[in-house]
Order: sequence, then C-alpha cells, then structure tokens
Amino acid sequence: MRPRVRAATLTGYKALAASLGLDPDGLLASQGISSADLDAPDQWMPAGPVARLLELSAQRSGCQDFGLRLAEVRRLGTLGPLSLVLREEPTLRAVLDLLIRHERVYNEALHMRMRDDRELTTVALWLEFGEPAPTAQASDLVMGALVGIVRALVGTAWMPRSVSFAHAAPDDASAYHRLCGPDVRFAARHTALVFPTDQSDIPVLASDASLRPYAQEYLRRVVVSGRAETATAQAAETIEFLLPLGRCSLQQVSRHLGLPPRDLQRRLEEEGTSFSAVVHAQRMRLAERNLPNTRSSMTEISQILGFAAPSAFSRWFSQHFGSSPSEWRSAARDGPAGSAPAVSLPRQSADGQDGHHRELPDDLVAPG
Repeated sequence: MRPRVRAATLTGYKALAASLGLDPDGLLASQGISSADLDAPDQWMPAGPVARLLELSAQRSGCQDFGLRLAEVRRLGTLGPLSLVLREEPTLRAVLDLLIRHERVYNEALHMRMRDDRELTTVALWLEFGEPAPTAQASDLVMGALVGIVRALVGTAWMPRSVSFAHAAPDDASAYHRLCGPDVRFAARHTALVFPTDQSDIPVLASDASLRPYAQEYLRRVVVSGRAETATAQAAETIEFLLPLGRCSLQQVSRHLGLPPRDLQRRLEEEGTSFSAVVHAQRMRLAERNLPNTRSSMTEISQILGFAAPSAFSRWFSQHFGSSPSEWRSAARDGPAGSAPAVSLPRQSADGQDGHHRELPDDLVAPG
C-alpha cells in the first residue's frame, strides 16, 4: 500500500492556488483528488498524488516557493489529535521527540531523524512515496510546517540556526529567509534544520504539568501509541547501516542484533517475512530516498545499497522497478511531466515504520 497523508496537509491549498491565478479544482482532479476531500481534514489520501499536485501548482504558477507559502497558512491543528498532546509537552526537545516518534500518525510518507553533534542539534527529514514523485515542494511544505509548529509552541521569535534544502536554489529565496532566517542553504545532501542544543530545554508556552498525565493517556488511547519494535524493524534498521559497508549477510546482521541466525530467521518468519525480503525492501526504500538527489552519483547510490558495481545496481533496479535508475530519477525530478509508471513499493513493516527513534548516518553533520 502506498503511504498516505491526511487531507489536512492541503489546508489552504485552494485559496493559495486561486490567488496565483490557478484552477485549484482542475488541478486537484488532474491528480485524482476530489475537491470535496479537502473538506474532511481527517481523511487519508495517497501521498504521491499530493506531491505531484504541489509540483504542478508550482510549475503552472511560476511560484517556486509554493510549498513554503502553503506551510505559512498551516496551523497546529492540521496535525489532528496529536496537536492536543504536543501542547502539553514540557520542552522543545520533547515536542520534536513526539513528532518523530509518531510521524505516521499525521504523514505516512514522512521520515525524520534527530541528532546532537557537540553544540548543535540537527533534525533531518525526507519523504518516501512508494512511486516516482517530485519531492521539492512537498519537502518545503513539511519543513515550513515544522518551523511553524515549533514557533506555535515555544514562541514566534524562535529561529533555527540554519536550514538546508536538498533541491536547487530558487530564483527568489526571500520566502525561505523570511521563514528560516539568514542561513539557508540549497542543493544540500539533506533537508534539515539545525538549532543550538541548549535550546532543547526551551519550555512550551501553553504546557500545563497537571494536564500532562491526561494528555499521555489520550495519546495512548486515541492517537496511536508507538508499537513494540518488531524483529523485522530491528533487522531493517541494521541492514540499512550494514549495506554500505558490504557486510549485510544474515550472520552479520544476527551478530549485530545479538541473536543466533536461526532465531532471527524464526522471528522473521513468525512476522510473515524473511531475511532476503527485508534486505530487498530496504534496498527499494534507499533507492527511492537517494535517487531524487542529483548530488548522489549512481556509483554512490549503488554503494549505499550494497552493490559491488553500478551495473549490478542498474540490473537489480530495472528488474524490480521496470525502468532504469536514471529514468526513475528523471520522473521524480520532472514531476507531472514524467512518463515513468507509478511503481508501488512494498510498505510492510520491513521499512522500520514503527516510530522508533533512530540515529542519523555519520555523513549527516550539522551545518555551520
């Protein structure tokens, strides 16, 4: 099943599109989205068409910061029930932990990780749609919404130290500076924001310690509590770490998890999967994550996926995706103009979608 987003993701879309001279109903229909869907903010819809809608709207309007503008009209309530719990978290760090731990509650395509590096904390984000889809406008929307959420909770004066975007610089970056401050970077390896680690203890303005136990109970009963981590999720996380090192055999993954290989195989079978299936699913996710970023060469991506040579990566990719890696990259980059088929990726628990906090890879360092 393709990952989904809440219809609230498009809050304000029709008004913004109309203000730029677009036909919002026609654009929505072009991506298979009904205008009436936006009237039910808690309804879920596939994330890929939403990403293509944002990109098409940016292209048709000539507004390169369309996603960022849409983020500026978002309110805390667009997160749904989770917003009630966030208001009672004590600090900025607690807010970010909750957003990362329960990202699937409001956006199944979103992945975030947080890392402390000396005096700076980095929150990186990326999107996985399960099909070739453009990421620039959707990532802008998520980043803009994240900054807006933090400001709504800790104060409108809060500003990140720096923000980086994986896409190329727009012709006019004024909207990015208005939202993110003076240190904004483009064509970066990751989309991420950075803030001084000592800001982690900034208090949430509306937080009431006496209400916190009730908010946590509401989280457990109503929102969707974090699931116990499965063997599949543990294996997937380990495989992602070991693939680039060329040490991703069953024996090596089992050793890393502290389990005999037979025990790991048995636990995976009990969860309806196998070791080879988890490796395959992780490679598909990593391919989707890395291909849209043109800074990563095919050689680098093949190494990330654990292939000895780009030719082996290309053969594997073509076999399972029905197109070459370069064709997929073009389809994701060109968005609505791309002609590649929408290939759905497996969205089983092998992708580690358990809301569990994971460390950032070593190559992601806090800029500046």
